[in-house]
Amino acid sequence: MSASNFIDYVRLFCSSGAGGKGSMHLHREKYVPKGGPDGGDGGRGGNIILRGNKQLWTLIHLKYRKHIRAEAGGAGSGALCHGSDGKDIMLDVPLGTVVKRAGTDDVIIEITAGGEEKVLLHGGRGGKGNAYFKTATNQTPRYAQPGEPGEEDWFVFELKLLADVGLVGFPNAGKSTLLSVVSAAKPKIADYAFTTLEPSLGIVAHRDNQSFVMADIPGIIEGAHEGRGLGLRFLRHIERNSMLLFLIPADSKDIAGEYKILLNELRQYNPELLDKQRVLAISKSDLLDEELEKEIKKSLPKKVPHIFISSVSGKNIPRLKDLLWAMLNEKE
Repeated sequence: MSASNFIDYVRLFCSSGAGGKGSMHLHREKYVPKGGPDGGDGGRGGNIILRGNKQLWTLIHLKYRKHIRAEAGGAGSGALCHGSDGKDIMLDVPLGTVVKRAGTDDVIIEITAGGEEKVLLHGGRGGKGNAYFKTATNQTPRYAQPGEPGEEDWFVFELKLLADVGLVGFPNAGKSTLLSVVSAAKPKIADYAFTTLEPSLGIVAHRDNQSFVMADIPGIIEGAHEGRGLGLRFLRHIERNSMLLFLIPADSKDIAGEYKILLNELRQYNPELLDKQRVLAISKSDLLDEELEKEIKKSLPKKVPHIFISSVSGKNIPRLKDLLWAMLNEKE
């Protein structure tokens, strides 16, 4: 997926359809000069509905649809004919899409399952025709209801990737390389920081035809929770991952220090992220001998599982997959 095609934020103006007006009509035919009221009701306005689509990975199909308006309901007519309902608009969105009213942080809709449908805006009710108001004391009502107006507002659609394992690390930590080794994903890879400017998903094959989804989250930098770099965009995608795989290169000057900085960025952005399971992987460990590994182990956090890996040589890659699979399937 090219950088220009991955869109995880759009702002849309949405408007549901107004209800059709009821009919004020009196029955007339050749030998019935003074027939009773027979005005039909107006139709319901069209709803705007969101539907989860497993085949979508981006919001690009909504990027250029700045205004979305549903159809109004049809007006009622004589002979008790009701107006037609306005056509609903169905918006397919990727799993992990959340919708907020523009200018607020309140999530009003969250789509997490394929085929899941939720109404964003309800269409207005159709007005009642004059036949509805006929009573024993008012046999010829000469009024009908107008239809109710639809709803409208500006909304923000945000995509938070759904994945089992999220890769967390500074730029150039080897996250994209690892994803390309354990899955069929082909993220852009180069030997400089910020190669990855968009999240990538890969399906990791495991034993006995099992699999799990891994997400390469673009590199976090110190101050990301304050919006430095593209920090807030990147951090948003971590919220939906079941567990986090921290990746720190073996040639880092302070592995434990980098881990603390990454952990602090998550804490500052959303403290609940620290409740997720965590694994610490030391990448590029083909650069290390046994003595250096032992020395590094002394400084690593004691309560977090750690593993030394190399995407280039394949060192401990099968063990890493086994570890992640076991933790994902732990029974609480």
